[in-house]
Order: sequence, then structure tokens, then C-alpha cells
Amino acid sequence: MRFQLYRTEFCPYCQMARELLDRLGYEYQEIRVELEPHERRVMEERSGRTSVPQIFLGELHIGGYDELAALHRSGDLSRMVDEARGPGA
Repeated sequence: MRFQLYRTEFCPYCQMARELLDRLGYEYQEIRVELEPHERRVMEERSGRTSVPQIFLGELHIGGYDELAALHRSGDLSRMVDEARGPGA
């Protein structure tokens, strides 16, 4: 299971989210909402938010960078990833 990262090119929080996911070794799909306007609508429908980044693990909405970083600091992010992968993964 990999993350989906809805982002724009010049968003500093998007860059920080990418750097954190990279540092942790998690795979993610980048969705550039300024290049694909229909994806911005999908992001807004999925998250209920209009700001970027918006981060998902499968269908689970993580939130933005602040939520991602807080989950990492608490240790909950790795637990969530392990649960998403399922037993024996």
C-alpha cells in the first residue's frame, strides 16, 4: 500500500511531506493538482479540504503535512502503514 500525495510545485509543506516520506522510505504517488484540475476536485471531495498537501494512505485520509509529521513523531504512522499492508507483508 502506498501513499497518495496531492500537491503543487511551489508549496513548502508539500516539499516537506515529500522529504519526510522519502526519508522514511515510503512509496507514494504524487498528484500535481495545478497540472490536473480534475484531480483537485477529487482531492477536495476525498478530503473535504482545499489546501495542499493532502495525504492519503489507501482510502484513509491522513491530512496535511502537520498531521503526517505528528503521526510520525508519535509512532502511529509506522503502525498505520503496517496495518495497511496486512498480515505477513
